[in-house]
Amino acid sequence: MDPEIVDIINLAIKEDLGDGDHSSLACIPPNNIGKAILFAKESGIIAGVELGKYIFQYIDPKCTVEIVKKDGEKVESGDLILSVEGNERFLLQSERLVLNFMQRMSGIASMVKQYNEAIKGLPTQLLDTRKTTPGLRKIEKWAVRIGGGMNHRMGLYDMIMLKENHIAYAGGIAKAIQQTQAYLQENNLTIPVEIETQNIQEVREVLECGGVDRIMLDNYNIEDLKNAISLIDKRYETEASGGVNLTTIREIAKTGVDFISVGALTHSVKSLDISMLVDR
Repeated sequence: MDPEIVDIINLAIKEDLGDGDHSSLACIPPNNIGKAILFAKESGIIAGVELGKYIFQYIDPKCTVEIVKKDGEKVESGDLILSVEGNERFLLQSERLVLNFMQRMSGIASMVKQYNEAIKGLPTQLLDTRKTTPGLRKIEKWAVRIGGGMNHRMGLYDMIMLKENHIAYAGGIAKAIQQTQAYLQENNLTIPVEIETQNIQEVREVLECGGVDRIMLDNYNIEDLKNAISLIDKRYETEASGGVNLTTIREIAKTGVDFISVGALTHSVKSLDISMLVDR
């Protein structure tokens, strides 16, 4: 497991456990072995199964987990997702942690699937953003991949994105790009560069200057989006952002844009309802 995700799990355990699970310690003998099942209470795309299995076995290395529904598979209400057998105290200690992660991840994967269905048959690729829950980005972006989406940059370190505020502070598009290229050369960096534009005139400024890998077309209407993509003429990758929802995304994709980024995939998602019950 990714060490960063293990760190997240440890923090979550510490947050929940404190000085002990007194509910379980109070009424369950220490050596009892039991079984439990996880099942879906609504339809969607399941995600976090492998993570859930890891958490169960991280807390109780002797437990056994049988996976019935794999990450990325569709589930209906009542479907069995996995069963687990192990120390009853540890099962209950794991329960809420596993459910919290799996419900959140499954909600994200389900939304990603909906958006991908909306642009089915078109070459445009769906991207997430940095609009994630602080501390949970790795897990939420994992869920995006499970749902069939692509990850945009992971953070501020793996891609340069010159957004509206960067451009304003730098003194304009040309200065922002020139200073960025100088910075990359001075620091021997090869990370990609993307620049945000608000209108066709700004696209022209970027094309005149060059020095980027992708041009973001932010909050463009469909006509302007088509014109911008025609003007760019595949010299750079293109990304549409802003005003994207399930109603608008197909028309945006039909313009021929390479990528569409959707912040809602991680910041406005509804968790999928999943439960754990003792299996008698």
